[in-house]
Amino acid sequence: MPSNDHTLSDASTLTGWFKSSYSGGTNDNCVEIASGHATVPVRDSKAGPGGPALLFSPSGWTSFVGAIKDGHLKG
Repeated sequence: MPSNDHTLSDASTLTGWFKSSYSGGTNDNCVEIASGHATVPVRDSKAGPGGPALLFSPSGWTSFVGAIKDGHLKG
């Protein structure tokens, strides 16, 4: 059950998780996304399957990824 409209406190309640192709092989920077849901759930795999997830709208996720690709968001 969502903690609010933008987070899920226990991401293990969702299925369809896969690791981003940009995540490192050593689990240092692993982002996972779950497919097949009305929102786009995103979690940090270091937090474990029961850790929290952020929930993006599909258009919000597209904008976020686009901003990263365009260099507007840098770490």
